[in-house]
Amino acid sequence: MKPIKTYFELAIKKEASDLHLVGEEKPMLRVKGQLEDVEDAAISAAELGAGINPLLSKAQKERFDENKELDFSYEIKGTRFRINLHQEQGRIGLSARVVPKDIPTPKDLHFSETMMQLPKILDGLVLVTGPTGCGKSTTIASMIEMINQERKAHIVTIEDPIEFVFEDKKSLIEQREVGIDTKDFHTALKYVLRQDPNVIFVGEMRDPETIAAALTAAETGHLVFSTLHTPSAAESVERIVDVFEGSKQKQVLVQLAAVLKAVISQQLLPMKNNGLVAAREILINTPAVANLIRENKIAQIESVIQTSAKEGMISLQNDMQSLVKDGLITEDVVKKRLGGGTKRRYV
Repeated sequence: MKPIKTYFELAIKKEASDLHLVGEEKPMLRVKGQLEDVEDAAISAAELGAGINPLLSKAQKERFDENKELDFSYEIKGTRFRINLHQEQGRIGLSARVVPKDIPTPKDLHFSETMMQLPKILDGLVLVTGPTGCGKSTTIASMIEMINQERKAHIVTIEDPIEFVFEDKKSLIEQREVGIDTKDFHTALKYVLRQDPNVIFVGEMRDPETIAAALTAAETGHLVFSTLHTPSAAESVERIVDVFEGSKQKQVLVQLAAVLKAVISQQLLPMKNNGLVAAREILINTPAVANLIRENKIAQIESVIQTSAKEGMISLQNDMQSLVKDGLITEDVVKKRLGGGTKRRYV
């Protein structure tokens, strides 16, 4: 096996989005959305384990031995990677996402006018949702950088691991990594309110404690950004509510109706001229939407999105059609993603 850094360097050289190294399998890169073999021979599981070992601190090794899962970041030649270590049939596996050196601009990411306004909000909750690898963290990083450039704010990020590294401009930015700077998301959120933040980024709302703390932070005058692995705006609201039991659900519905500002649900689509572009469903929490949330009539949210373009909302299907009109994607891409009709299908 080559030195492990060689594979990371190759990912940078080939402008890959992901690197996959699995014991007894061929190393692979994802380039422009497609998997490619790096070489013909499989990697020995023992050699891969030995190659990964120097990348980990003692604490990280202990966490991986205990949980058989580990997220961490790694930097080589000025490029950062977000790495997940795991086991597959008793063998070690590594999946590494390339984090771009520069934070993409709103123009790079094709932000709509509605999205351009979200970083100007002073409090409340903004969610970016979608499947793994759809660019949720990138979208939020671009919004945070807008705040950094435009106003004085104390921004605290809680990430697992840290991806984009911000440079202070007008704002003061503190980036805390779970497992290194704090025990977990919930613990960090518990104490972050004592750190005088204006803006908080919670890498992922994974459990009831983290969700409750994020809602409280948004309720007490802070702008909170976070992510969920949900495929639509309505399902994002449902997921948050379903995490709680019994009487707590009513309280969460009331809180969510009050603090939610927007949900951006996105997925990446292949562009005509190579590369990927995000198609987005956008929900804005208007008084009508807030009432549906309070009354737990979440199933009606999708129809509100369809009829509320004037409020800045857009359905995924309509946004895809806009991308077709702008010449960025083909009709075939839309048909594949929507199953040939109006029903949403995620692949």
